Amino acid sequence: MTADGHAWEEDKWEREQGGGGCSRVFADGPFIEKAGVNFSHVFGDQLPASATANRPELVGCSWEAFGVSTVIHPQNPYVPTAHANVRFFVAEKDAAEPVWWFGGGYDLTPYYGFDEDCKHWHSTAKNACDAFSKELYERLKNNCDDYFYLPHRKEPRGVGGLFFDDFNELGFDDSFAFLKSIGDSFVPAYMPIFDRRKETPFGDRERNFQLYRRGRYVEFNLVHDRGTLFGLQSDGRTESILMSLPPLVRWQYSWMPEEGSAEAELYDRYLVRQDWI
Repeated sequence: MTADGHAWEEDKWEREQGGGGCSRVFADGPFIEKAGVNFSHVFGDQLPASATANRPELVGCSWEAFGVSTVIHPQNPYVPTAHANVRFFVAEKDAAEPVWWFGGGYDLTPYYGFDEDCKHWHSTAKNACDAFSKELYERLKNNCDDYFYLPHRKEPRGVGGLFFDDFNELGFDDSFAFLKSIGDSFVPAYMPIFDRRKETPFGDRERNFQLYRRGRYVEFNLVHDRGTLFGLQSDGRTESILMSLPPLVRWQYSWMPEEGSAEAELYDRYLVRQDWI
């Protein structure tokens, strides 16, 4: 069941080139407009270009990947969109030792910002990291700020969180434990914010701004997101790959927020790289 009390629609699928997964989606709840969770276990004989762009030594490797991702697009514009992902990759070539790594993280995309929400989100993320190393949060927070950035707009997608890839520095057991710590912390990071904002009154102005800002989410996922590119280049299931996109969105030519408005505050106060804790 979802936070709305609604049941998920489950869709199991198989990939012709190897592997498969399960997508669970629902839409049009009283508080959540669309949410989805994807599980995939896929493999192949040749890594796609998006996976070898930063690691050319892996060209020609066979590969296997596991991943779980989730996205929540709320009805209420005062509730931020949230996204999380955890994944494991292993690549092999000839008789060489397999190359493996973990990746994942989560990020928050508000439409109307609140300091207490940002601080709670980042404090929970830091706590999930600190048991393994006191330096991890700052590094992965900076990674997230770098990654979830739209260079063509010269603005971040949201207020960040954690992002890591090629992670194996703690050895397998502790790296896996770290991955689980990040995954387990997502609900405690998001649900207090969701519950605090889900019944905030709003009107057409807030709704239209939410739909406009969702356009940035779509632009990032289709133009820059490596997971989207990997899924499409590896002949993944398109419906599952694009599950993360919001159900409704709008683009308005050359729109600018009114000076001093709550919409302008999002740009001036929250879409600015900063330390929240």
